[in-house]
Amino acid sequence: MSATGSPRRVGDRRRPKGHTEVASPPGERRAKRAAGRHAPAVPRSSGSAGSVAPGALRGDHADAPLAGVRVLDLSRLLPGPVCTLHLADLGADVVKVEDTGAGDYARALGAKPGATSAFFRMVNRNKRSVALDLKDARGREAFLALARGADIVVESFRPGVVASLGVGYEAVRAVRPAIVYASITGYGQSGPRAPAAGHDINYLGYAGVLDQTGTRGGPPALANLQIADLLGGALGAAVAILASVVGARATGRGRHVDVAMADGALAHNIFALHALEQRGRTAPRGEDLLTGGVPCYGVYPTKDGRWLAVGALEDKFWRALCAALDRPDLVAGQFASGGDGARVRAELDAVFGARTLADWVARLASVDACVTPVATLDEALSDPQFAARGMVVTAADGSRSYAPPWALSGHRFGVARAAPAQGEHTVEVLREAGYDGAAIDALMACGAARTRG
Repeated sequence: MSATGSPRRVGDRRRPKGHTEVASPPGERRAKRAAGRHAPAVPRSSGSAGSVAPGALRGDHADAPLAGVRVLDLSRLLPGPVCTLHLADLGADVVKVEDTGAGDYARALGAKPGATSAFFRMVNRNKRSVALDLKDARGREAFLALARGADIVVESFRPGVVASLGVGYEAVRAVRPAIVYASITGYGQSGPRAPAAGHDINYLGYAGVLDQTGTRGGPPALANLQIADLLGGALGAAVAILASVVGARATGRGRHVDVAMADGALAHNIFALHALEQRGRTAPRGEDLLTGGVPCYGVYPTKDGRWLAVGALEDKFWRALCAALDRPDLVAGQFASGGDGARVRAELDAVFGARTLADWVARLASVDACVTPVATLDEALSDPQFAARGMVVTAADGSRSYAPPWALSGHRFGVARAAPAQGEHTVEVLREAGYDGAAIDALMACGAARTRG
């Protein structure tokens, strides 16, 4: 790098004015380059889980739907990384852009000193990592150089942060008009709550979801699954991003995708809105159709302290269950409420409480009534249905992660690379952007970039 901070490039890789790579299918050169970065797929195949030696694989993912698509991921922790995990698992070249300090602090979440957390490994597989100091003009220039060859940027800072760093939508669009730039925040880029901090519990609280969740007379119930973060932040963003990429291919114009996790929770709070629109009010917590308000839909304890999930909403299922229990007298109480409902639930409590969970699983195995065990996660991971779907991926070191929740014809999912170390791919990614060795060394020397170790 020269004294003025301009990088020395290998050749002239800047696109001519008006060039839009997203506007047409990715070029053959770029597809080959993307393929060379990936390892042979460990297939998601029926009846078995993949086995992955972290960092040991090489090969071709050219059959993946998003092969040739480049993503710059500025996000951390859960919603953004899970969004880009899905893109990476679909074949996109996802480059985590981390700071030169601590990087993505999810690496240390619950891990021993010096180790990488299971959480980080699970949500950052199939990605590369560069480390740039975006507060340094030279690091910012390097990011914009990467953005010239990108299709998607994902960030999850509070509104205004990326703009203050000089890497916001307008700055990136100036060098890459076809960019799809996604901002994932708690409350969005607009509105009175936009700058506020929040977590999943807060978004669910504002969206009326927590008020609806829990047992009769009890407090709102907390799930160990981040509903707003994942439904609103990760999946909502992925849908809007992919739709915008399709639009960019057709028009050459990108978009800013503004995703609010609270919006995602509210937009999917459908059943409660149905009740409000139909009856003018929602049922009290624990008294709605899906929260234990009727006998045919709820959880019941077994003799050994385990639970059965009863979802016999349809008449045929409820009748099948009552027949299997030899309790035809309960048929009329399927949707009983008030005192009658309490009586039917008490009868079912007594019936199910007389046998262990294993007994009930065996007894009801051939009964088509939507009655299932409440499994622990350990049990779920060894469940034969999930095994048949290839949903659990086991690495060579024995660590486990989930396969993506879809199977695509003509493409086999695989883990091509383990989650990266901070800045593990800084040099190779900068070279791809046109920086030569001297320019990269200069960025490293001044602290604007960092590589592994």
